[in-house]
Amino acid sequence: MNNNQIKVCLVSEIPDNDMRCISLEDRNVVVANTAAGVFVADEMCTHEDARLCDGNLTGTKIKCPLHGSRFDLLTGNVLDDPAEDNLVTYPVTVVDNVVFITTER
Repeated sequence: MNNNQIKVCLVSEIPDNDMRCISLEDRNVVVANTAAGVFVADEMCTHEDARLCDGNLTGTKIKCPLHGSRFDLLTGNVLDDPAEDNLVTYPVTVVDNVVFITTER
């Protein structure tokens, strides 16, 4: 598998302690700009089809708006039911205000 870097957005497009859903060519992601850094994960909750950017962000924890499942953006791990599957997160690099993720194809 080849590692690929994909440009996601500018850090300045995401307010501090907030998040946005971004559509990329081959996936939709949520970008969170936190005090601990910028994090990128798949935008949909692993429990049911709900966009995580419509939920709540507290530090590096993201909460689904539909049933309240929470995920840790540092690891992708599920923190609260009803979700059982971890969230896919991506390695992030920020260069000159540009957010890149690394994916494997």
